[in-house]
Amino acid sequence: MTTPTLRTQVLVVGAGPTGAVLALELAHHNVPCLVVERAAAPPRHAGMALLTGPAMDLLRRLGLADLVREYGAGPEEPACVEWRTSLDGAPVLVSPRPANEPDHRIGAAELTRRLRDELREHPLVELREGWTFTGLRIEPDGAVANLLDVRNGMRHTVAARHLAGCDGGQSTVRRCVEVSMDGLGHPAPHCSVFFRSADPRLPARDQARATVVVGGVTSVSRAAGDSWVARLPVGADEPLSTDPVALLRARLGADLDVLEILGVAQWDDALTVATAYRRGPVFLAGEAAHRFHPAGEVADTSLADAVDLGWKLAAEINGWGGPALLASYESERRSRALLDRELLARDLETRRRFGRLIAAGAAPELLAGLLRQEAHRADAGGLPARHATSAVVWHNGVPPATAAVRPGGRAPDVRLDGGPLADRFGPGLTLVDLTGDAAGAALAAAAEERGIPVRHLPVADAAVRAGWDRPLALVRPDGHVAWCADAVPGDWDAVLNLISGKTT
Repeated sequence: MTTPTLRTQVLVVGAGPTGAVLALELAHHNVPCLVVERAAAPPRHAGMALLTGPAMDLLRRLGLADLVREYGAGPEEPACVEWRTSLDGAPVLVSPRPANEPDHRIGAAELTRRLRDELREHPLVELREGWTFTGLRIEPDGAVANLLDVRNGMRHTVAARHLAGCDGGQSTVRRCVEVSMDGLGHPAPHCSVFFRSADPRLPARDQARATVVVGGVTSVSRAAGDSWVARLPVGADEPLSTDPVALLRARLGADLDVLEILGVAQWDDALTVATAYRRGPVFLAGEAAHRFHPAGEVADTSLADAVDLGWKLAAEINGWGGPALLASYESERRSRALLDRELLARDLETRRRFGRLIAAGAAPELLAGLLRQEAHRADAGGLPARHATSAVVWHNGVPPATAAVRPGGRAPDVRLDGGPLADRFGPGLTLVDLTGDAAGAALAAAAEERGIPVRHLPVADAAVRAGWDRPLALVRPDGHVAWCADAVPGDWDAVLNLISGKTT
C-alpha cells in the first residue's frame, strides 16, 4: 500500500553521524527536514569515532560537544605512534601527532544513538526509523524518493526540494544517481580485531591514545581502560581466521595477552572518492561520498561535509545563497576528500614499508631515520584546511605564508577568559572587527539589508589582536574566512555577491 506523498525542503537519507549533523545544521538555520533511516533498532558495532579539535569546534556550534564529552573519552593529549620491530622490543621511534586542541573519542554506536536522540527531540527535524530508501526520480523542482517502512510494509513517496545521501559506503542514493567511485591502485584486504588486553607490553591504560606498529600489525588504543583494535592485512585468498587471538599472536610473533574479543571486521584499503558529489538536487555526503578505512574512525571529513552542505542548503532555501554557493559544496569538499585520501595513502605505505624493512633485517637506527623522513602523522583529519581556489571566497591578493587570517583558511582559534572567540560567532556569517572604531558596523548592516545574515563582532581583546593580523574578517558558519581586509572595501556589494554565490 502506498500513502499520500509527503513534502519536505530537505530529505536526508541516513541517520548516522553525517546525516544527523546535517539535519541539526539545517535546523540551526531554521530549515526543517525529514530524516529517514533504514535501521529500526539502535546500532551495535565496536568501532570508535575520533573527533579532532576542528571537528569538536563544528559540533560545539550545534550544542553537541558536551554530548561527546559526556559519553566519550577525552580530552586527551596529542596521540603518539610507537614503531617497534617486535612486541617485546623497545620502540625504534615514538612520533607524536601535532594537535592544536585535544582530541575526543566516542564509540561510533554511542555517538549515533545520542545524535538520533537529538533528532527526535528537535522540533524542526522529523525522524522516520525503519524507512528504507529504494529509489528516486529527479524532477525540475527537486527529487521524489520512494521509501519502504520495513515494519509494516507501507510504501511512501517523499517530494523534496533537495535530497542528501548520507547512507554510507554502500550508498543506495549514490547508485541511483549513477555516481561511480574512484579508487587508488588495487585494494588489498584487511581485517580489524577489536579486543581487550592488559598486556604490559602495550602502553599503560592511563596514557594518551597510542598507536603501536609492529611489522604489519597496527594496534590502536580505543578508550580509557584496556580496549584496543588491531588492523592487519590479509591475503587475497586467505579466509578470516575463526580464532582472532591465534591470528593476532601469529602476526605479532608474540603471545599477546588477550582478555576478550569484542568483534572482527573486514575491509579493504581502496580509499575511494565519488567522481561527483552532486546530481541536480541530489547531494552525497560522508561515507556515501568517500570511503576511507577503517570506516568512520576519523570523523572530521564526514562531519565537515555535513556542516558545509547544511549551511549552504539553508542559505539557498532562506533566499540569500545563490547558485555558486551551493555549487561550491562539491568543489570544496571533494578537493578536501582527495587531499585526505593522499595523506591516508601515504600513511598506509609508510606502515607497509616499515614491515618490509623489518623483514629485510634493517637496523633500528635506519628504521628511525627513514620514519623521520616520512614526517608521519597518526591521522590526516586534523590537518589545517584552506579553500585556496574556492569560487565563493574573496581572494584579494596572496597573503604571506605566515598570515594567521587568510582567505579560505580557518579562522584562528583564540581562547578568551569567557571561552573560545568562536562561541561569540552568529549562526550565519560573522564579521570580526578589530578596527577600533567599529568600521565594520556599516558593512554588516548593508549585508543584513540584502538578507544576508551577518553578525557584527567588534573585538578589543588583546589575545584576539595578537592572534589576528587582519582588522576585518568575514567568517562563514563552517569557520572558514570568506573575506578579509585591512580596511573597508570600496565595493562591498561585489564582495557580498561573490561570497553569497550570486555572481562569480
